[in-house]
Amino acid sequence: MTDAFTDGETRAREGDWAAPVDKLSVGAISPNAINLNVQGKRVTSPLQGFGQLWQKTYTIPLAGSGVTPQEVIKVWKEHFAEFWPQGNRFYGGQGPIRAGEVAVLNLASPVPGASISTGILVIYSDDVSFSFLTPQGHMFAGMNTFSSVVEDGVTVAQNQVLVRASDPVFEIGCRLGVVHKNEDAFWKGTLTNLAARFGVQGQPVEQKNVLVDKKVQWSEAGNVWQNAAIRTTLYTPIHWAKRAVGK
Repeated sequence: MTDAFTDGETRAREGDWAAPVDKLSVGAISPNAINLNVQGKRVTSPLQGFGQLWQKTYTIPLAGSGVTPQEVIKVWKEHFAEFWPQGNRFYGGQGPIRAGEVAVLNLASPVPGASISTGILVIYSDDVSFSFLTPQGHMFAGMNTFSSVVEDGVTVAQNQVLVRASDPVFEIGCRLGVVHKNEDAFWKGTLTNLAARFGVQGQPVEQKNVLVDKKVQWSEAGNVWQNAAIRTTLYTPIHWAKRAVGK
């Protein structure tokens, strides 16, 4: 039997989730964004990915900062893009990260001078965490969960990913170490920048990797058709040509 208090908690939790969508729709964003590989795409999960399934957890203690997990997440959601490493862009809506938001990402590629246009869907957001799912064509099929908790009296900021490379091309990059190295540097840089906002300097980011499933899913090899890196490389000259003529 559910009492009124428990039922109220359940409704509050449900309100933190994004409504189900068949295809993603991008709202108004900056004209500087290369808006590809998001509009009309479906979101993916590790079930739709090709490569090995990894759980990777990045954490940083905010010792001496005096902040609460709620304060960490509030600042993280309000200034999310500001903590990203240089050369990467997040084009979302106005205000803090919220459930249901679709954002366009322009990411620095491991290939010098190249970029990758992709996106995310915010599927969950509350006062101590928020989570993204990736669309078709993203490097990884999976989910990112950003959170903050108190451990041994110290507030900790964390990003945990559960992902597979979305297609054989990205999986080759993972096996060669290029994609994973780039991803690790990205989130370590993000957490370092977040910690600096709270006055924490010189604190290393801890990383834990777990290979959940070493098998690849050959049934998903056709995902390469949606590969965001390939599509962005082919389209980028057209994008800048349109910008040059003011269209």
